[in-house]
Amino acid sequence: MKDNPNRFLEWAKSLLIALILAFFIRTFIVQAYKIPSGSMIPTLLVGDYLLVNKLAYGIKNPFKDEFLYFRKMPERQEIVVFRYPLDKKLDFIKRVIALPGDTVQIINKKVYVNEKLLVEPYAKFSDPEVYPKEISPRDNYGPVKVPPNCIFVMGDNRDQSYDSRFWGFVPINYLKGRALIIYFSWDNQHYKIRINRIGKFIK
Repeated sequence: MKDNPNRFLEWAKSLLIALILAFFIRTFIVQAYKIPSGSMIPTLLVGDYLLVNKLAYGIKNPFKDEFLYFRKMPERQEIVVFRYPLDKKLDFIKRVIALPGDTVQIINKKVYVNEKLLVEPYAKFSDPEVYPKEISPRDNYGPVKVPPNCIFVMGDNRDQSYDSRFWGFVPINYLKGRALIIYFSWDNQHYKIRINRIGKFIK
């Protein structure tokens, strides 16, 4: 019975170390996310679970929207997680379309970056209607130059995505990381695990 206090202290110490380690990993290295909406269909489905590499672009200050060490800019067509500029309590996940200094334009649903058509095999279109820019920026937008220290992002599900076309650019400091891997995917419609999607790398 005399050993019980020592055993409790050892157990408490191990638990504390595990909690500190988990906090450190989640804050600075990798974080798990669940996809809540269909804006990234077909690449990411509602209910998919993925890991996000939080060191992809540098080391973030855990208390402010700033980098302690900025390593590199995201690449065009990478999938990133970021704070939603209009409500920083929310995290969004979209695909990078244009970088600082790029000119982006959308003509009848086709995306041009610096006057060059962007090849987008991942893009999905569900509405055959094409809106003029006077009605909506969904299908016709720009040309607009991306300002310094910002990126332009869009969802893969183009006709059902609320993105930079509607609310503007994402400041680089709002980046939280790059989508790394889908580690679990559940088909709500057929109630089964999509084995072929587990471990799918995203680019």
